[in-house]
Order: sequence, then C-alpha cells, then structure tokens
Amino acid sequence: MDEERTLGLFERLVAIESPSWSESAMAQACTQELEQLGFTVRMDGSAKSTGSDTGNLIAYRPGSAKGQLMFSAHMDTVKPCQAIEVIRVSDERGDVLCSAGDTILSADDKAGVTAILEGVRRSIERGGDLPDLYVLLTTCEEQSLLGSGALRGADLPQDAHCFVLDADGAPGSVIAEAPCHRTMRVRIQGRSAHAGVEPEAGVSAIQIAAAAISSMELGRLDDATTANVGIIEGGVATNIVAEECKLEGECRSIFPVRADAVQRQMTEAVQRACALFGGEADIAWEEDYPAVRFIEESPIIGRARQAIEDCGLPFRLVRTGGGADANNLNGLGILAVTLGTGMACFHSTSEYIRVQDLLDDVRLVESLIRTYAE
Repeated sequence: MDEERTLGLFERLVAIESPSWSESAMAQACTQELEQLGFTVRMDGSAKSTGSDTGNLIAYRPGSAKGQLMFSAHMDTVKPCQAIEVIRVSDERGDVLCSAGDTILSADDKAGVTAILEGVRRSIERGGDLPDLYVLLTTCEEQSLLGSGALRGADLPQDAHCFVLDADGAPGSVIAEAPCHRTMRVRIQGRSAHAGVEPEAGVSAIQIAAAAISSMELGRLDDATTANVGIIEGGVATNIVAEECKLEGECRSIFPVRADAVQRQMTEAVQRACALFGGEADIAWEEDYPAVRFIEESPIIGRARQAIEDCGLPFRLVRTGGGADANNLNGLGILAVTLGTGMACFHSTSEYIRVQDLLDDVRLVESLIRTYAE
C-alpha cells in the first residue's frame, strides 16, 4: 500500500476547515477527487432545509460487475477546526496521527472520507471488474444527523448495501445496534413577582424545572437506554421570581418501546411539577433518527464479515450509544451499517488515529469492493 499517498490525502482533507454548515470547500475538494476517479458527482437539494452552504454529495461510477455498493462518510467536523496541524508521533499508543493540541484532528470523519477515496482509487488501479459504486458524503452529521435526515430515498439506490465509515473502534468493528434519538424541548411558564417583597405572588419556572429534573430517571437506565437533560436556562435577575425557564433533554434506546417509556416518564415529570407549583409547560418531542438493529445472520453483516476477514482483520459486532448516518439511511429503506475506523478521543483536542488503522480502513474499503464484485 502507498502509505505516503494515503497520509498525504488525509492531511490535505484535514487542512480544509469544514465545521457543520460550512462544508462547501470540503465538497469541492471531494468532487475533484471523485471526478478524477470517473464518478459523476452532484449535490442534492438539502441545503435549503439544513442551512448548510452545500448539499449532500452523491456520486456514482458504473461498474462492469453486477453488484451495487455504497460508501458513506460525513464532511463536517466539530470545532475547534481552524488551521489544523497534523503531527505524527510514536508513543505507547503506537505510531499515531494527532493535532498540535489546540484543535481537533478531524479524523471524525476525514479518516472515513480518506479511506473511501483511496480505497476506490486502489481498486481502480488494481484493475478487473468492479461493482456499481456510489459515494454519499453528508453535511451537518454532527448536528443530530441533519444532512442525512434531509435525504430523499429517490436520490439513492434502494438495492445497494451501504457502509458508513464513521465510528470509533478498530477497523473490523461493525455497529450492529445503534439507538434511536429523541430530543425534548420544554418551555415552562410561571409568574413573575418581586423575590424580596412578595415572592408568594410568583410562580418560579426555575423551581418547577428543578423539581421536574430531580424526579426524572436520568443517565444509563439499562444496557440499551439512556436519558439526559443537557440545557436549562431561565430567569432575568436574582430579585425576580423567574417567569420562564427552558429545558432541553434527550432519550435514546436500541428498543423504540423503551424510548417510548422514557419519553413518557420525562414528560410526566414536567407535568407533575407544573401541577405542584401552579405553572404551565409547552413540551415538544422530536425523533432525530430511528434505531438500527442487525442480527449476525443479516446478509449485509455477512458481507462485511467476509471482507473484514479477507483482509486479515478481526471481526467484531458492536452495540453503540451514538447515532450515525446509517440510522437515517435505514429509515429510508437502505441497508446501511457503520464501521469502526479507529478514530479515538474524537470531539476533543486529544483526538488521534493510529497510522495502521487508517491504512487498514483503506484495505477494508478495497476488500468490500472485491466482495461485492464477485
């Protein structure tokens, strides 16, 4: 494998600043790479709904074998991502790539994009029959999967298996189960009053919020379910009984019926607190993406296992508590699983990826292409 070429591509992509909603420069660079590889590239119309400066990138290259295969990754990153400097170091983790320490590395998900582009390039260079290849690079994945949530099924091949390169865990890890994600937004209405002169005339929205949160079951509720309140804001001054307070929270579960139960429990906690103190609440829930569950006998899992073992990597089925674009793709009727890329400590300035894992990501893409060309 051409290690220098792979690392060079990764560093070029990392140098492109592409936080959520600002992915156009990354999309242009990927378009150039894909067109050089014989793909027809277009952007969908999702920018209007996501607010990004570009749509999702959808590319197609016809093959001579009868199979169909799609690869996906996302173009956006979290912050800080300005002027990322890639450093290669050898330490107790092995030979790793990391940032200089004041930014993320953006292996999430530019390692996935690198693996797709380089794996396809090496497959073409190897020669022989290839399946029909599709590449989907999404926007705003870091914002509750906004980009893939705006996809339309008509824009994508319904019969192609899709592999999303966007998870922690060493190459060879296959995310067989990932939770649905539901977001709660609450506006609690109380009644303002002077906190020193006549507090009894007021109804504290903050007190209602505190009572509601304290009665919620939060954290890890079982091995498949979590719940959290992450945002609370309200009030205008210390001497005023707070008239309004806003909460935002979430629940997740591999099993939708458990998510239903947790959603009810969190809703009822707010309603009880309002009844106790005399306030009112506007409670809204939204499902950001559905759950994913594959059994080991699923055809797409079998193909993944074959490709993983063919390139000498250990096969591992994994359950995760996070979502990925595969959740939304499955919701559109497309069989999609997420693969581990080896990225570690992502969403932090300590993010890194082992050089060998990045190279193995490329080998795995090649192996999947061979598997679907048979």
